[in-house]
Formats: sequence, structure tokens, C-alpha cells
Amino acid sequence: MPKVAVILSGCGVFDGTEIHEAVSLLIHLSRAGAVYECFAPDVMQAHVVNHLTHKPAETERRNVLVESARIARGAIKPLDQLEVTKFDAAFFPGGFGAAKNLCDFAFKGAECGVEPNVDRIVRAFHAAGKPVGLCCIAPVIAARVLGTGKGGPGVTVTIGNDAGTAEAIRAMGSKHQERAVTQACVDPAQRIVTAPAYMYDAPVHAVYEGIGAMVESVLGMIGKR
Repeated sequence: MPKVAVILSGCGVFDGTEIHEAVSLLIHLSRAGAVYECFAPDVMQAHVVNHLTHKPAETERRNVLVESARIARGAIKPLDQLEVTKFDAAFFPGGFGAAKNLCDFAFKGAECGVEPNVDRIVRAFHAAGKPVGLCCIAPVIAARVLGTGKGGPGVTVTIGNDAGTAEAIRAMGSKHQERAVTQACVDPAQRIVTAPAYMYDAPVHAVYEGIGAMVESVLGMIGKR
């Protein structure tokens, strides 16, 4: 059975991992017979958002690893403990946490920095020829880490049809391809698979279907060159 790493970024769409996306990903992996292990960086969130009012909770501070443990039902490890040699692939669900906690794209756009362990992991999986799947806003991480702006080969990803984010991806030295919410974008040369998910205002079943396409493509790459 393939063994994959799932990297979370908190709990909740506005300041962490998008829960529908994470659960969809875990269901597809389980149904496909993959063994997964969850990780998250042991850092403080960029900020906390009240998900009822959609406004920042100015006096609250939360830890990304602690919040991610809610989704993982407590079965989670700090990201710095992820050993790439023990896994066949990696997945990054979306949510604003991917753009606020795993990198700071939400604040700096194409000039964003990437959390050091996230950068290490993406580079290591890529160097080992192991596929990586990212959905929603998370593909900007691959676009930044592996883009020509950082000396990489450049990758082809999708975030749906958001023109502003697509332009930022191009500015980072990668390419964007428009895809429907139920589709995945496959870069076979760089072994990166992406899906739009909630970059669209889409029903949850359509998001689930697109994440399934991403999972199927990533798992299909394992062991193949």
C-alpha cells in the first residue's frame, strides 16, 4: 500500500486548513487503500479569524500543530519530523492557512516566503521524483518553491480561473492552466498534481470530485517514471 504524508495548516478555512478539503482528501486516500500520516508545522498561526463573523480575533493566538490535530483526530506529528524517505507522496489541502501559515502568499503575493520545513519537504519530494498533490490555494507553494524565480524548473499548476492568483504564479516562474472544479491539472515532468477545490464557489460534492481526481493522479504516479 502506498504511504503518503498529509500536511495541514490549522483548522478552518479563513486561518487554517479548509476542513471539507482535508476530509475529502483523507476519504479518497482511505478508499484507495493508501496509508496516510498527518503533519503540521509547530508554529503560531499568522492570525486567528472568528469563523462566525469572518473578522480577526485580535486577542487570540493559536498554534498550527495544535489546531491541525483537530482534523487529524490527534494523530499528527510536527512537520520537522517528516522524513521524506518514508513516504511515497505528499499532499497539501488548501484553506487560507496554506497561504498564511505554510507560506505568506496571502500577505505578499508573488514575493512570498515559504515556511522552512515546507520548503524543505517540497524540494525533497521533488528531488526524489516523488509526486506531490496540492489543492485550492496550496499550489502557490509549489509555484514558489519550484518556480524559476527560485532557481527551479518551474511547474504547471491550477488554481481554477482566478486571474490575479494565476498572474502571481506566472510571476514566480511557473505556469497556470485553467481547470474546472472537478478536474485536476497534472504536470508529469515535475510530478506535481493540483486541483482548484474551493478556489471556486462550488458545491462540496464537486470539490470532493476534483480532489478525487488529484488523488487518483498522484497515486497513479507512485513507482512510475
